Amino acid sequence: MGAYYYLMAQLPSLVYDQKPPMSSDDFKALAKTLLNKEDATLLEHLSIDPDPQAGEGPAYAENAQPTGCSFIDGWREWERTFRLNLSRQRAVHLKREGSNTVEPPFVPADAAVAASKAVIGDSSPLEAEILVDKARWNAIEGLESNVYFHRNNIFAYFLKLLLLERRQAFNTDRGFSEYKSLYAEIVDSAHQSLGEPK
Repeated sequence: MGAYYYLMAQLPSLVYDQKPPMSSDDFKALAKTLLNKEDATLLEHLSIDPDPQAGEGPAYAENAQPTGCSFIDGWREWERTFRLNLSRQRAVHLKREGSNTVEPPFVPADAAVAASKAVIGDSSPLEAEILVDKARWNAIEGLESNVYFHRNNIFAYFLKLLLLERRQAFNTDRGFSEYKSLYAEIVDSAHQSLGEPK
């Protein structure tokens, strides 16, 4: 476990909504040099998707195969529960009668609550995605080990980096959209001040 201590001790702390201090790929490359073979394999298959190995169709329709790691299995179950509840809530919200969705589990309860908030809230699609990722962040923190240098915390760090990268992409998209809007206003204003037609 000395290698795990060394890995976690050198990592900067992560705060939700901050710029990621490194890419998830860089972290994975570093971690794989220090993790034992089993944990390195588990890290390779860890993602925001509840079952990235499922192939075609929704990867959350059925329970993912257990990995033997309580953190990863707990994470997959949380994300699966969230996605199933989100699908069901959206079908109800959009009044899609007879929608063929899988019956969502009620546990973990915070996943079901997060799905309801994402659908029912008055937020924009971007705000809903941010709300969802914050719920994911909290779920990850709930699954972490009390022992900071445990493998679960290494896995949690990786998932948090994925969420920060996802959030960074939202910020980039939003920034570009705001830039285009501002640019259009400036051009419009310039045309008006010069008395030119739009």
